[in-house]
Amino acid sequence: MISDRETNKIFLSNRLKLDYPKTCSEIEQTLITFGIQPNFLPQTKDIWVRDYMPIQVNKETFIEYRYDPDYLQGTTKNTREIKTYPDMVCDAISLPTKKTDIILDGGNVVRSKNTIILTDKVVAENKRTYNKHQLLDKLHELFQVDKVVLIPWDDKCEYGYSDGMLRFINDDTVLISGFYDTADLELKEYLLKSLKKAKLNWEWLRCFNKEKERNITYINFLQTKDLILIPKLNILEDEVAFEQVSKYYNDYAENNRIAEVDMSEIAKLGGALNCISWTIKQ
Repeated sequence: MISDRETNKIFLSNRLKLDYPKTCSEIEQTLITFGIQPNFLPQTKDIWVRDYMPIQVNKETFIEYRYDPDYLQGTTKNTREIKTYPDMVCDAISLPTKKTDIILDGGNVVRSKNTIILTDKVVAENKRTYNKHQLLDKLHELFQVDKVVLIPWDDKCEYGYSDGMLRFINDDTVLISGFYDTADLELKEYLLKSLKKAKLNWEWLRCFNKEKERNITYINFLQTKDLILIPKLNILEDEVAFEQVSKYYNDYAENNRIAEVDMSEIAKLGGALNCISWTIKQ
């Protein structure tokens, strides 16, 4: 599996440039200061490219799953118009993929070299085709990882993504949004039990004195081998988030490879930098 810290090429949706030009320009300019030029994907209907673009397993293999999320199901014209079809995007950029019938969202796959972490929403989404055991076996086979870890779906989050809950610091340790330390003790217990079973360690990204607000924005940063971009919300906690991420990703911080980007416009929509980017190793 290609981990985030191995990727070296960044893609954004062409819709970001059209619909959110100010935010898009700030991202572009920040990346350019690091010597990185982002690429823009055609044939996209929304900005959330992480959700529908294939997941890279190795340099040659990209898994194209069924992008058929429950929140986009329906027969209305509005629903059809905002759904992106990954095969059209991949054809447009001449990217060959390996297709699977598993229903998935890319935002629900947090990965290291030998592990993927998903919320258990993936079990519910695929129950008509696979039982839990069959699904886990299939995920192991597809993504060529030693561990497939299921964590609880925070049902207050409609989308059920793991990238709004945690990220890998290294192959053995994850960073969890501080919200989940205090908000729901039952969910926290299930989450930590799943990580313990997988023999993963964890740290907490605590950005608020009292994690009462359901703010998962800061954990949704963009990471490649060259840099980390942290969402900025123009509030006092921005500084704390920057300090915390710098502490846990000190190899980036020591080389001045961490920056902030104003995500206040996008965060209102329910996502941030990881959600709007697709990163690969070329």
